[in-house]
Amino acid sequence: MSSQQQYSFFQSVEKSFDKAAKFTKFDPGILEQIKACNSVYQMRFPVKRDNGSIEVIEAYRVQHSQHKSPCKGGIRFSDEVNQDEVMALASLMTYKCAIVNVPFGGGKGGIKINPRNYSVYELEKITRRYTSELVKKNFIGPGIDVPAPDYGTGEREMAWIVDTYASLKPGEIDAAGCVTGKPVTQGGVRGRKEATGLGVFYGIREVCNMPDVMKKLNLEVGIVNKTVVVQGLGNVGYHSAKFFREAGAKVVALAEYEGAIMNPDGLNEEEVFQHRKKTGSILNFPGATNLAKNTDALELECDILIPAALENVINGENAPRVKAKVIGEAANGPCTPEADDVFVKKGILCVPDMYLNAGGVTVSYFEWLKNLSHVRYGRMEKRFTENLNSHILGQIEALTGKTVSDVERKFIMHGPEEVDLVHSGLEETMISATREIMAIWLSNPEIPDMRTAAYVNAINKVATSYAELGIFP
Repeated sequence: MSSQQQYSFFQSVEKSFDKAAKFTKFDPGILEQIKACNSVYQMRFPVKRDNGSIEVIEAYRVQHSQHKSPCKGGIRFSDEVNQDEVMALASLMTYKCAIVNVPFGGGKGGIKINPRNYSVYELEKITRRYTSELVKKNFIGPGIDVPAPDYGTGEREMAWIVDTYASLKPGEIDAAGCVTGKPVTQGGVRGRKEATGLGVFYGIREVCNMPDVMKKLNLEVGIVNKTVVVQGLGNVGYHSAKFFREAGAKVVALAEYEGAIMNPDGLNEEEVFQHRKKTGSILNFPGATNLAKNTDALELECDILIPAALENVINGENAPRVKAKVIGEAANGPCTPEADDVFVKKGILCVPDMYLNAGGVTVSYFEWLKNLSHVRYGRMEKRFTENLNSHILGQIEALTGKTVSDVERKFIMHGPEEVDLVHSGLEETMISATREIMAIWLSNPEIPDMRTAAYVNAINKVATSYAELGIFP
């Protein structure tokens, strides 16, 4: 764990950046500009609690890069929030957006509170006041900076933000685009909830469909019959497990903070989720074996390991005991730099978080586009597609004298709904990003791992943007 003690979070991001920058050919000045956070807004404001006392709230918004506008990144409510963490997360957003070809600069926000210690009314007052502070300094807007949910926030907080923004900017037609992750009724997009877990699945599936990569790992091509261990049964872990199971993989173990369970015949995430809801724990699930401690799940024999919970769960101490062939970082920073070094030596493929969990920001981009176009995805083409498909099907049946089964008919005639188009756009994004990163990695044998290749990809794109903008005449 030495690097965690030596470096702050922002410094460790810079360290990964520097490791990758060696494989690029850009002027050191451009690289320094990319690393730097352009704007840091630190604020304090008073809020009256329900008991009549006044509390001063500490909050931040960081805009890391404006090589593309607007900036984009979540707002977290946590008593761990500090300037260094928000700067690090903002910089990772810049690289993440570049890798998945989403035209945003990186941003991040945080309010230093534990939301569990406040009433709903107090949280609403804090969120609305934070929004008005951002408006005052021009730190929010559909063309300036677009927040989203993160730890401790969700659709409810985003609805408060958009309402406050719209009330302070009367007549701004694109006001709904000032924030993403909103409820669908307030301009949100269908498919946002499962986006990160589905993105993880699409990314790993594409890696597993690459014959050369699978050959190196002594694995069969494809997802079917692969054994999967998922750590974390929150939104991302639950949906990751769901999509892998539905694609024919076997989820052999699930872990949560109270412990872990395993079943070589496979587990159903929904049944485990309901069992946990009823009993308060995933342990003692019928047909499954309890593991002594939750971290034991990380060291099980499996093809694919998905850490989808906390940062730094795989480090220099336990990495040598990891037996998975592929690790998919669904959480932010689950593997430390020391763990990366161990994986390289052991021949384990670690698919990095900075692009693998970009499903959330990708679908946020689709939501923002929906807000700017003022029309729901699928509204214009759904019936046209259905009518056309119906006509084609009728012609084929008439010419062949055969009829298609009801299941196939339903599938062929289906016109795209919003959620279909969102999933399709996410699939395209994750497949393209995986191929780009792999091409960079395979073209330079000196690049040690996929994480460094992902950083090289991000640096190339951001530096090219800066150079083309003529910022450095």
